[in-house]
Amino acid sequence: MIEVISNRLRNRSAVITGGASGIGLATARRFAAEGANVVIADVDPTAGLRVAEEVGGLFVKADVTSEEDVKNLYAVTNETYGSVDIAFNNAGISPANDASILETGIEAWRKVQDVNLTSVFYCCKYVLPYMLAQGKGSIINTASFVAVMGAATSQISYSASKGGVLSMSRELGVEFARQGVRVNALCPGPVNTPLLKELFAKDPEKAARRLVHVPLGRFAEPEELAAAVAFLASDDSSFITASTFMVDGGIAGAYVTPE
Repeated sequence: MIEVISNRLRNRSAVITGGASGIGLATARRFAAEGANVVIADVDPTAGLRVAEEVGGLFVKADVTSEEDVKNLYAVTNETYGSVDIAFNNAGISPANDASILETGIEAWRKVQDVNLTSVFYCCKYVLPYMLAQGKGSIINTASFVAVMGAATSQISYSASKGGVLSMSRELGVEFARQGVRVNALCPGPVNTPLLKELFAKDPEKAARRLVHVPLGRFAEPEELAAAVAFLASDDSSFITASTFMVDGGIAGAYVTPE
């Protein structure tokens, strides 16, 4: 049972892709605590159903690279709750075979673009009609700090995909601002998620190279990103759209970091 901490999102329906783990899971809990009706979209039905039950919400199995699955996701949300108020387009991958451009094959490139970028295109394309009909809505797309600066350890397809998410979010934020729909790009720094823990386990040296660039001297916790998403979803951010919302521990502002 989720304890309600505020009613900022009361009676609003909030769809989270990749909602069964990491930042998505933390955001599902935060949204529920803010009073939202939470819809978990994920390819993992076991984890997705468990999270939906925990937050008192709805699970919709969806492969975000499938246009039909994405259409169905928002149709089910609207049918169930009568509106689609918040879309947190968060699903993404960072596979080991996405590295330097000299090493990354075209199949790895295409897979990352499909999951990280084309899925956001589908999610925005098919949630917008509901929000435009309502005259309001908040879309938050997960980009990354590597969308605005070069990565210490190259992941060429990941970086390119997140740059695309950032650019798309800016354009949509401008295009639909006067119709009541806000679109913002969340740009996390390294976050303490299962993906990062796996990286530390596989390659501690590569993981350590990420940490040295963070002025705060640590990685973010998923709950810290969830708090930022809840802010962007709420009316507290009513004058924020088309923004590059950095939650990166100071990485983008740093020239050198303290020892």
